[in-house]
Amino acid sequence: AVQAIQQGATLLVLSDQQATLSHAPIPMLIATGAIHHGLIRRGLRTSAALVCETNAAWNIHQIVLLLGYGAEGVVPSLALESIRALAGERKLEHLTRADAVKQYIRVVEDGLRKVMARMGISTIRNIIGAGLFEVVGLDASLAARCFAGSALQSGTVTYATIARDIIAQFQALRVTQEQESQETSTRRRKLTDLGRYRFRRDAEFHTYNPFIIRALQKAAQSGDVEDYRQFTALVHNRPATTLRDLLSFRSSTPIPIEQVEPMESIRARFVISAMSVGALSPETHRTIAAAMNSIGGRNNTGEGGEDPAWYSETLDGFPVSSKIKQIASGRFGVTTEYLARAEEIEIKMAQGSKPGEGGQLPPTKVTPFIAKLRHTAPGVSLISPPPHHDIYSIEDIAQLIYDLHQVNPRAKVGVKLVSSIGVGTIAAGVAKAHADYVLISGHDGGTGASPLQSIKHAGMPWERGLAETQQVLVRNGLRKKVRVRVDGGFKTGRDVIIGAMLGAEEFGFGTAALVSLGCDMARQCHLNTCPAGIATQREDLRAKFTGRPQFLINYLTLVAEEVREWMAQLGITRMEDLIGRADLLQCAPEAEVALHDLLVPHPEYSSPSAHATLPSSPVAEQLLIEAEEALNGERSVILQHPISNGDRSVGASLAGEIASRYGNAGLPGVSITCTFHGAAGQSFGAFCVPGMRLFLHGEANDYVGKSMTGGQIVIAPPVGAPFESQENAIVGNTVLYGATGGQLFAAGRAGERFAVRNSGALAVIEGVGDHACEYMTGGMVVVLGETGRNFGAGMSSGVAYVLDRDYLFHRRYNRDLVEIQRIEDGREYGALYDLIQTYARKTHSTYATHLLNDWEHIRGLFWRVQPRGTETTALDFAEYENAIRA
Repeated sequence: AVQAIQQGATLLVLSDQQATLSHAPIPMLIATGAIHHGLIRRGLRTSAALVCETNAAWNIHQIVLLLGYGAEGVVPSLALESIRALAGERKLEHLTRADAVKQYIRVVEDGLRKVMARMGISTIRNIIGAGLFEVVGLDASLAARCFAGSALQSGTVTYATIARDIIAQFQALRVTQEQESQETSTRRRKLTDLGRYRFRRDAEFHTYNPFIIRALQKAAQSGDVEDYRQFTALVHNRPATTLRDLLSFRSSTPIPIEQVEPMESIRARFVISAMSVGALSPETHRTIAAAMNSIGGRNNTGEGGEDPAWYSETLDGFPVSSKIKQIASGRFGVTTEYLARAEEIEIKMAQGSKPGEGGQLPPTKVTPFIAKLRHTAPGVSLISPPPHHDIYSIEDIAQLIYDLHQVNPRAKVGVKLVSSIGVGTIAAGVAKAHADYVLISGHDGGTGASPLQSIKHAGMPWERGLAETQQVLVRNGLRKKVRVRVDGGFKTGRDVIIGAMLGAEEFGFGTAALVSLGCDMARQCHLNTCPAGIATQREDLRAKFTGRPQFLINYLTLVAEEVREWMAQLGITRMEDLIGRADLLQCAPEAEVALHDLLVPHPEYSSPSAHATLPSSPVAEQLLIEAEEALNGERSVILQHPISNGDRSVGASLAGEIASRYGNAGLPGVSITCTFHGAAGQSFGAFCVPGMRLFLHGEANDYVGKSMTGGQIVIAPPVGAPFESQENAIVGNTVLYGATGGQLFAAGRAGERFAVRNSGALAVIEGVGDHACEYMTGGMVVVLGETGRNFGAGMSSGVAYVLDRDYLFHRRYNRDLVEIQRIEDGREYGALYDLIQTYARKTHSTYATHLLNDWEHIRGLFWRVQPRGTETTALDFAEYENAIRA
């Protein structure tokens, strides 16, 4: 390559097209990385472009790796040849060869955009040569030569190791070809199923293969120790599949098992990880909750919310409501009552099985019941955005933690992070942000609904992230302040012991819990066709669910008893004495991954006395005292206070107290009216509920009305303000994020992402920034002025009206899902006029009054914005508007 460039070449093509079964090629990724970095070291990389012509890349991950390590172009030759061969047959009769290739390229491009979005990259140029991947198991010298700059967990895999594997593979192919040449059959040979997705005999090993599944279910149903030992024997004797399979325990002096702490206290450390109602059937979710509640344990709602009726219902005499409520980026199902009912609230930053992606629920699983829980329309695909739109820094996490502590001061608040190199630093930030616990989630989790590319190529083992988290927290004096939890493929007591030695105090079980209840790993979760009735919303399939709470109780009890047996062998009496004791572990000599940096002892765990939460705003505390008569349902109260930007989350504590007493219905026949003067801090009016009326004369920071469930928020400039309200910002960014009800009237402009994920609130504003009404699934928004770019992106329900006086809006809305139309129905004009009139009366907006006075002229300048195929208009909110006026 160097010589070619020195001779004037400006395009280098790496090709493996001449490879044969007798002459195996160097892996294209290694060749690409070596040339790319070799040219960089010689100062020649910018002199020539690098293109890969290869038979060894056909899926998204393989192509993105070639780009990430230096290729500026990829020609997936074998993939293209296969696509052309398939066109016109095998149910592809309608496709020409050219059309088939176009579709394949389009899918690859969509996949590349998905990966780029997951990494936070907006242009393909920024991924070429960036090496934004984590490398596991490669020899350090190989990685330095070919993959320099990538995060590395080194090992013993060298060029020779790779060469041996390739030669063995080609020899096996040669034998197969010789055998086929001797056959006389003219039938087309079927390609071998390598079992990359579903289990196949003599193919890729699956940690949940039929033998392990049957053994686990037998033990769960019987509760018999011998049945459980048959299950653990299969798990412990499997080929090395996870990092913990490369570890063993050092010799210790055993003690009698009677000296080990009781099973119940160990089992209390077990948590059933987040799985939503929607991903799972209601019957499965209720069964899990009843099982965990019966033993004093905890399970997690996932990000789909929870049926309020479950707060008072039981199964086999035990509550079916989950103690841990999750709040994710889509804020689906997050209401004030939902949060007020929690014993723990978990902020899901990412998911171990698909980091960088939000939750995904296909439209076939969004039944009317699921849509009601999530405050959206039935039959619509629900995809949570990759980031939380109120979290772009560790300070933002601290704000959300603070918000949640205000709405429910009794609940513990935790943060779910994905295992990765560097996660320890993030965990330290979470601890400093006053979280009660941090969860490290490994890649070996999630349901069959996760995309295949994510299952196979995203995330890292929990062992890596957990060990780093423990070490960083201890070194920074933070470990006592926060509990550490871990999940991602836990099956046995041995897994729990290793998790504790690497730093965890609590342990999450997900897939294993489902298997104990009857899951057979059919891998049809995303199709809504689960034959066990577990991961489906179809009523005919749900009727086949045979799981019982006792099955899960039996399984967790057996795991806890196995933990006790291991502790007795290790001479340990208490779980606390295991936490951080990585010195009790040793790495197998033949391990291909270097694990010495994981095995650093840091024996420290959390202490409740070391944790402290920030106090509430004095204004918020005073509101609770002054509103006591209204909280008791005795009479309405009117309150007034000055406010400053140091008063954060004002209204949240009051809303949480109302919801804990009366639910989302709010105050019974009375109201609390609060008037404030000044500049409110972040999250003003967050979680507001019916019966609350918040009037602010001044301005407010970000997150006004976050997860608002009901009530009313009115914000207007101070009386006599000298500026034009429609030209000045009055609220910050991400207003009404995840709101499910209520009204917001603000006489001024808003920042970016106004009404993001709004799913029920009604709002009137005089101008918005970029990305307004993003991912909106309900409610109505009226914008009486200019908008920013990307209006309505991902909007699937609800309606918005935009006054376009400058004739620019047609360039600023996102055309993917929504359409814009002029209003033709006089009744719709009337409903819109009445709402603006109410808005003008409540905010005293001079601008709105001018619009009403000039109504005949300006009404034709409104655009109605709604998702294609929906018919929601202002007329659907007419009764709502009457209630507001009343």
